[in-house]
Amino acid sequence: MEIRVRGASASGDRTRFDVLAQWAAGDRFVQRRSVSGQPDDGTTVAVDTWRTGGLASYQLQVRLMRRTGTDARPSLDLATAMTSRLPATAGRTSRPGVARGTVLPVPRYSQMSHRGHYPRWGGGGQAWCSPTSTAMVLGYYDALPPAKRYRWVPDGHVDPWVDHAARMTFDHAYDGTGNWPFNTAYAAPRAGKAFVTRLRNLRDAERLVAAGIPVVVSIAFDRGELDGAPIGSTNGHLLVVVGFRESGDVVVNDPASPTRRGVRRTYDRGQLEKVWLEASGGLAYVVHDAEHPLPSPATAPSW
Repeated sequence: MEIRVRGASASGDRTRFDVLAQWAAGDRFVQRRSVSGQPDDGTTVAVDTWRTGGLASYQLQVRLMRRTGTDARPSLDLATAMTSRLPATAGRTSRPGVARGTVLPVPRYSQMSHRGHYPRWGGGGQAWCSPTSTAMVLGYYDALPPAKRYRWVPDGHVDPWVDHAARMTFDHAYDGTGNWPFNTAYAAPRAGKAFVTRLRNLRDAERLVAAGIPVVVSIAFDRGELDGAPIGSTNGHLLVVVGFRESGDVVVNDPASPTRRGVRRTYDRGQLEKVWLEASGGLAYVVHDAEHPLPSPATAPSW
């Protein structure tokens, strides 16, 4: 599969098509990859994000492909695109909302348990915050891959489905497992639906949690900006929002914990919201199954 995009100005002038990604569910025949660069027409691709100087419209194109000599018929279930301007600051901390006192039973996996595993996939387990978070959400939906899919993982590797998720989300051009749409593309056929979006604040995340949907969020922080974190600072990290205390503080599964036991943590609402909104503009992976539909438009933002 190849995903391309082009845009048009208010006057109707079109940009050229830029290739966003070449995706495959496996890695036997195709090395999935993003196509960064292509800096023409005032647009450029930054791994998993198409950056523009401001356009009036865009067109997304998906090319479905099959192996030469086969009669397979590829199909497309869902293609989504999300546009936004990043906020300059997080602003005031949002007030607690509908999910106060709700904590979802999301299983806990530690990326650090995989330290040194398969460094050819993004540097090894210590860098696998994204696929580990994705695997936790799939585990919650009882949608992890069957054992035959990760039988190549040696005996003794804890949570071998995390190794599998890292391999199946690895971006061979970016050289990492943190490509956002690659993670949701991996999760979608297992759980049901998955997409990347941006939420306005933690109240939006609460609406999802109240509907039984955990949310993977992308954060970054310096020392002293996130009390209780298992790492002192990071220029990019993903974790799972699994619930909220009655106070509104945020319950997370943070895969950077050195052990499974320490994965479940509670972070100050204001601190987490700030390092999320100001780092990634509220970026989130939303993964859900048929038993947990998205909240109705009357109670949710526009996905």
